[in-house]
Amino acid sequence: MKASTLAATTAPHPLQRARLVLGLFKLRIGVMIMVTALVGLAVTPGPGLSLAQTLLLALSVLVASASAGAFNQYYEFDSDKLMARTRTRAFVTGALPRSSGWLWVIGALLVLSVGAAWAALNAVSALFVFLGAFTYGVVYTVWLKRRSWTNIVIGGLAGSFAVLAGAAAVDPGLGPLPLLLAAVLFLWTPPHFWSLAIAGHADYAAAGVPMLPVVVGVPRAARIVYGSTVALVAVSLLPGLFGAGPVYMAGAAIGGLVFVLKSRALALAPSRKTAMASFFASLVQLSLLLAGASVDALLR
Repeated sequence: MKASTLAATTAPHPLQRARLVLGLFKLRIGVMIMVTALVGLAVTPGPGLSLAQTLLLALSVLVASASAGAFNQYYEFDSDKLMARTRTRAFVTGALPRSSGWLWVIGALLVLSVGAAWAALNAVSALFVFLGAFTYGVVYTVWLKRRSWTNIVIGGLAGSFAVLAGAAAVDPGLGPLPLLLAAVLFLWTPPHFWSLAIAGHADYAAAGVPMLPVVVGVPRAARIVYGSTVALVAVSLLPGLFGAGPVYMAGAAIGGLVFVLKSRALALAPSRKTAMASFFASLVQLSLLLAGASVDALLR
């Protein structure tokens, strides 16, 4: 068989290739990060942004997050081979060539997103857009992930910076409400991710990644998830003292109760089933909280 014929039979279809590229940029995570930025914008009192500015904020955060997600997959090429959850990623399978050209694309996307935020909004908002991507791409992925169990704790600042980017677009001085929401995002990430890490702790151990359940064991990690969730829910109710409306408070309370109950079940009987239930409960909690904040902002 000729080489050209072989290449034609193995090359991905254009639509399949597009899906591979989109998967490389971790757009699901990026959309969630973008939503947190828009909630930060919504809860901050001050002059409203134009539609064009709002769209640029959303796209800047999404693109910056996408660049960090792509860099994460580029950098973790070797360890991704060792984990069942990640061994089908495009760089691992060879479906996309892992060439240095990707680094230029990733860098250009980050520069473009930060520059657009600076031009359309202000320097403070642009700084937070950059810090979110830098925290995930460099602080978490390069500096901490393979060195310390605190990796996801500090890496959780990526979501917090998105909230602050949205808030700073309205008021660079930042008020107590967006700062508290940023704290909520910071506290949310560890129990959210540790629940998933407990479910896949064997994968992380095989890859040599010191996630919490690998370092301290599953039973103790499950108890830490429960304690972290209780602390998260307590802080998530504090915005009620600084102007958060009743819909936010209802979402925070209901979602928080669901997460606490599921994380308690995990602590009492650690298993993959209870860990995944806790993981999905964390998504419910965050979704209700962000939805409540958005609805209150629309009702103001």
